[in-house]
Amino acid sequence: MTDKTPEIRRLNDAFRRSFIGGHVVLTSGVAALADTERRALLRSVRAFEAFNSGNDPHAEHDFGAIDLEGSKFFWKIDYYDAEMRGGSPDPTNAELTRRALTIMRAEEY
Repeated sequence: MTDKTPEIRRLNDAFRRSFIGGHVVLTSGVAALADTERRALLRSVRAFEAFNSGNDPHAEHDFGAIDLEGSKFFWKIDYYDAEMRGGSPDPTNAELTRRALTIMRAEEY
């Protein structure tokens, strides 16, 4: 954990809960779900709070695993530079960072 971790966590939580302030990417497996299943999954991602040292070792709230109706899904937040060509030089700086939240079936990982 660094001195920037609390701010990274705050920004990740705000983005994940609202889907505002970054890009949300659904894999083909998630896009193929029925509308009701896909909406339930998106609600589950937004509401996710089951962070622990196993799924959040850096305390940034950037990954989660969800079981939904017998299927397992993962979501992951990555930090890119403003042009989305490489990693962000500072994930706490919104002008330098573009967040991408990818939601996938576990088998697509």
